[in-house]
Amino acid sequence: MRRLLLSWVLVGCLNQPTSGAMVQQTAQEMNVNTRFGRLELAGENVAPNYRARFAETRKDWGNAVRVADTELAGLQMKTPQEALVMVRVAWYKVDEGDLRGTTIKQVWRDEKGRWLLTSEERGQGDLGLMGEHIEMLTPDGPRQHAQFPTVRLGAD
Repeated sequence: MRRLLLSWVLVGCLNQPTSGAMVQQTAQEMNVNTRFGRLELAGENVAPNYRARFAETRKDWGNAVRVADTELAGLQMKTPQEALVMVRVAWYKVDEGDLRGTTIKQVWRDEKGRWLLTSEERGQGDLGLMGEHIEMLTPDGPRQHAQFPTVRLGAD
């Protein structure tokens, strides 16, 4: 009977997910929830002192900015309680339609057995996804036609 109990305990211990697996799963769920506009669900995995900033950086998502896809591009365990997660986001501005790409660096910390997003910044790629102000330059005066004028042979 002891052997059976010991084997059950041992199997249970072996099936426990690692810290890396836990943060990866939590980050994946949070970023998918954010992609589909479920910010209240995503906010459950954001540290309380970072929630306002998190919401501010995503205020245009679903309106002026549409997220086409998100994927975890990397995970690095800094310590057993802290991880750096790289998230690649494909997105476009509704008024432009050009597909853009941005990589976000997210810092996650284990707070009493629960992984929470504590900070993030744009790592590389296009500006505008995280609420950055972009000033669009427009030409002065009327826009010129980009087409060459028609030239007819034999005509003066």
